[in-house]
Amino acid sequence: MNPIRILIADDHPMFRFGIRALLSAEPDTEVVGEATNGREAVTLAANLKPDLILMDINLPQLNGIEATRQILAQNPGTNILIITMFEDDTIFTALQAGARGYILKGAEGEETLRAIHAAANGESIFSPAVAQRLTHFLAQSSKGFANQPFQELTHRERDILKLIAQGLTNVAIAERLSLSPKTVRNQVSIIFSKLQVTDRAQAIIKAREAGLGSKEK
Repeated sequence: MNPIRILIADDHPMFRFGIRALLSAEPDTEVVGEATNGREAVTLAANLKPDLILMDINLPQLNGIEATRQILAQNPGTNILIITMFEDDTIFTALQAGARGYILKGAEGEETLRAIHAAANGESIFSPAVAQRLTHFLAQSSKGFANQPFQELTHRERDILKLIAQGLTNVAIAERLSLSPKTVRNQVSIIFSKLQVTDRAQAIIKAREAGLGSKEK
């Protein structure tokens, strides 16, 4: 059998080194390229046409979610496995973008390899903690989520958009939701992409028109 051709998209050199070392010990996997930002991932995916892309979310220049969308728009058959530190509602955004699976960077090597093989075969795969979060979300979605505005947003993204509409800065939002400023910046970028807006002002207008601007909501 031909080896699984893998593209690694992550801006942390040590993580890329670790994944490359893990895969080099496997006879049926081959690392064909490494991208250090989202735009490079899109370009390499088009040129190399890998069987599987291991995609981080918090990438410079273009976040991993948007990179996933652009890659799949060019080649819908590409398998993309998200590997990230984010154990939050970002999973739903990743799935909406077309990712095959979602695992955490803290996973053991055996779990990571199992996820890589599953995703390369077109299967959906999740870390246990992520699968539990997904199950909880599906249970909650049947309790009125469909009546809320901006259904393309996750619960966390909607909370952030609401605070944006109230005029809060990213730093203030991070403090309010007990998140890191870096996480909030990444989430805001994803929100803008989903709402098809280019800046904060346009996002505020859309949010307030939908009734998310008032503090009591």
